[in-house]
Amino acid sequence: MLGLMQDQPLLISSLIEFAERHHGDAEIVSRRVEGDIHRYTWADVAKRSRQVANALGASNLLFSDRVATLAWNGYRHLELYFGVSGSGHVLHTINPRLHPDQIAWIATHAEDQVLCFDLTFLPLVQAIHARSPSIKQYVALCDADRLPADSGIPNLVAYESWIGGQPTTYEWPKFDENSASSMCYTSGTTGNPKAALYSHRSTILHAYAAALPDVMCLSARDCVLPVVPMFHVNAWGIPYSAALTGCKLVFPGPAMDGKSIYELMESEKVSYAAGVPTVWQMLLGHMKPDNLRFSTLKRTVIGGSACPPAMINAFREDYGVEVLHAWGMTEMSPLGTLCTLKNKHLAMSPEEQMKIRMKQGRAIFGVDFKITGDNGEPLPWDGKTPGDLLVKGPWVVREYFKGEGGDPLINGWFPTGDVASIDADGYVQITDRSKDVIKSGGEWISSIDIENIAVAHPAVAMAACIGMRHPKWDERPIVAVVKKPGAEVTREELLKFYEGKTAKWQVPDDVVFVDAIPLGATGKMLKTRLREMLKDYSLPSA
Repeated sequence: MLGLMQDQPLLISSLIEFAERHHGDAEIVSRRVEGDIHRYTWADVAKRSRQVANALGASNLLFSDRVATLAWNGYRHLELYFGVSGSGHVLHTINPRLHPDQIAWIATHAEDQVLCFDLTFLPLVQAIHARSPSIKQYVALCDADRLPADSGIPNLVAYESWIGGQPTTYEWPKFDENSASSMCYTSGTTGNPKAALYSHRSTILHAYAAALPDVMCLSARDCVLPVVPMFHVNAWGIPYSAALTGCKLVFPGPAMDGKSIYELMESEKVSYAAGVPTVWQMLLGHMKPDNLRFSTLKRTVIGGSACPPAMINAFREDYGVEVLHAWGMTEMSPLGTLCTLKNKHLAMSPEEQMKIRMKQGRAIFGVDFKITGDNGEPLPWDGKTPGDLLVKGPWVVREYFKGEGGDPLINGWFPTGDVASIDADGYVQITDRSKDVIKSGGEWISSIDIENIAVAHPAVAMAACIGMRHPKWDERPIVAVVKKPGAEVTREELLKFYEGKTAKWQVPDDVVFVDAIPLGATGKMLKTRLREMLKDYSLPSA
């Protein structure tokens, strides 16, 4: 016997309808690329999202056609979040920090039809448009009078002209909640990136879960500053959870330095913020010399890479701000855990609580975890035994877009590529990564890509890239190189060899010349042994 409840599909359009009806006067504040502060309301977002939907309809796009963005966190980007997905198309947020070759490949692989971009990224669009044949329309996120006259980009229109003549009325279509809503390519893989393709259903469920008290604890009483970019797994789902709860949103735009973030927090009375450790390090670095204080900030979620204990202590002890450690990945939409204490932990000493806070947290309802050994056998949750971390849930991928990489699941579980232990209370602690991927400032760097560039140099016989601890960026890559017999190459020459072949921030910080790179029985490089060889090495000063 089936239940007798109404059959309402879980669609992203319902979020913006709710925000407009019940929280229409709540503010959305953005620092624009132009440098000024823009402010309006959720009701305005809803109206202009409908204009976006009408503009896409006028472009004769097909259902599920992809609309790409290269944009900072701002109100126009937010309108695209709802206008694109709500009208049955797929929002494709592209990371502008990738190399132009990768961006061109991604846009072509995704078969993007429209590309909307902030003028900051005009040179990037100029570099890729000739190699992105699927894109038929380019939209600069600006007013008409700021549109460059000689951009060299075909079919370029200003966003305000593109939506300005469109009706503000639009009937959001009803369709299968399992339809694709948005996509993000993960750079945490070797070779070409692979795309996680999210559904309306998975996005709505993730938005509900993220807002829960033991997760981000969002409400209509909050003023939220998502410093995590909207091109990073949809800003950890915050735009959707914000619409669901009706909170005030504050967007930083391109100004990510400590001074700009602090001033925005104070002027807009931000109570909650989310970002990677690198951003918060710049923020604290700006505040400490002048003994600045937070007047309204109460809590922050830190993810993307492990948060240093000193940062958690600084926020908590010096500024009275609660730090919530989070973990997830693109393939998980992205949240998997968030670290909050349980009732039984409240009587513990601050030192004992700190041991818990340093872990990545416990599972959010909707995500299940297990750790397994080398033979796939389940391992105990004793807080000590490390194993391969696997996950499953309604917002975890089952396969990548276009089947890239084949079937990634192991008996229905997604292998995260992380090694972790889980304690008896379900708190996950990431202890290592099973893949040699380096995380720098919240961004993934593929060690294999770095190695491939190095060995392309005529003087290099073998190269191994490993991550070294860095006080600001968490990790930075270095490359250990074995020269060919009789060949010579300097550190400076090899680093210069990377120019134009990868993004600047992915270029290794140093080259270390070695006589040999340790190999295993099957010929694989033993990077654990290489790290041991270089245990006394320290990164060069900037």
